[in-house]
Amino acid sequence: MENLIGRDTEKGLLIKALDSPEAELVAMLGRRRVGKTFLIRQVYKDNMVFEFSGVHEATLRRQLLNFSQTMKAATQSAVDITPPSTWIEALNSLQQYLAPVLSNRKCVIFFDEFPWIHTPKSGFLQAFDHFWNSWASRQPNLVVVICGSAASWMIHNVVNNRGGLHNRITRKIRLMPFNLAEVEEYLRSRAINLDHYQILQLYMAIGGIPHYLKDIKPGESAAQIIDRICFTKDGLLKGEFKNLYQSLFDKADNHIAIIKALAKTGKGLTRKEIITTCKLSSGGTATKLLEELVESGFITPYIPFGKTFRDNIYKLTDEYSLFYLKFMEKARTTGAGTWLKISATPSWKSWSGFAFEGLCLKHAQQIKKSLGISGVLTEESGWRSVAANGEQGIQIDLLIDRRDHCINICEMKFNESDFAIDKPFAEYLRQKVQVFKERTKTRKTLLLTLITTYAVKPNSYFTGLVQNTVEMQALFQK
Repeated sequence: MENLIGRDTEKGLLIKALDSPEAELVAMLGRRRVGKTFLIRQVYKDNMVFEFSGVHEATLRRQLLNFSQTMKAATQSAVDITPPSTWIEALNSLQQYLAPVLSNRKCVIFFDEFPWIHTPKSGFLQAFDHFWNSWASRQPNLVVVICGSAASWMIHNVVNNRGGLHNRITRKIRLMPFNLAEVEEYLRSRAINLDHYQILQLYMAIGGIPHYLKDIKPGESAAQIIDRICFTKDGLLKGEFKNLYQSLFDKADNHIAIIKALAKTGKGLTRKEIITTCKLSSGGTATKLLEELVESGFITPYIPFGKTFRDNIYKLTDEYSLFYLKFMEKARTTGAGTWLKISATPSWKSWSGFAFEGLCLKHAQQIKKSLGISGVLTEESGWRSVAANGEQGIQIDLLIDRRDHCINICEMKFNESDFAIDKPFAEYLRQKVQVFKERTKTRKTLLLTLITTYAVKPNSYFTGLVQNTVEMQALFQK
């Protein structure tokens, strides 16, 4: 069996639920393929007494038949168990099975693909409400875990439930993709030894989804891996994009429209800009769509420097979606060798810079650690200004605003070798710092920080301009 990589925070929350003196109802959310089921099974393998998984688009009768078969396995019955006729009856039989077991030890029951169990007119959610409120919530030795990839359903019917499950969730866990350190550890556990530059390229294309990484074979370069799983006929990610959103969201067309709008701009969009671009209702519809995409980890809201959450800038932060829309959706050619050709073009160079910026935003804590300011209270944000008085518009993707009266202005550069600042780039950086200082009226010390793949070559343009540098290995810190 595979070892559990990373997930220290989530593992800690699950163990706390197990150690709790009260009944616990744990809801785990996360996009498909991110490893929710694997994590729950690994942490609770010694305490799991019942696990039931919903079947996508199955009838009520089929779901109840599956339930009876699961009960037979759990009770180790030698004879078939008659399928219950309703979910009230099914959960009552589960209660009868659990009661004597709970008197002896701590037990976990796990409902996987929870939204799929609630078929139309099945009454499952109401029956589950009753099961939890009337009995399960009073069992101190019981942990109930519910999990599902259908993000919109989980958010609105479980997390934000206004009925019998209102405020009943004791722990909500959002499982996100691996960070760079976890990807490296996962690959090493599978005897795949890629250097940091190769892993960066891989991450910028497919992100930190364990199921995607599982398809990587030893001995392949990042370019070969991307070529095989994204551009060959039977590649794992060839048709993943549409399946991904359709499986997560009801009527996913609007979700996809938002993703495509954000993919076209590196600077991100405000809520108002998204509504206008995607022609959405300015009421609850837009709020619901954005909430679902944020909760699922596809987009991330950033509060601009000096603003409030009402001025949030939304950015597409799912690497695979960015890569698919840039290179895969309208690819003129496919098949072996496609990516090897694309990665030699100027288009790839432009995209890689943009993708590296997004990767750095996700690893802001690692950047802080490299700068030696992990213990300093900070706020991470971005900032942009429109062109004025003959000056260009300025975009700063990462500002680290520090309580010690300093601000790190971060500039990210993806390069295949050591990076050298030339005269035009030095002037660009000076102007960026100057415009930010003038327009924000900040009195804090501004520290220009370069985040690069490899080292920055010291020269006359570097000296006196750049105060800090961070290289890619810093992003792999735990």
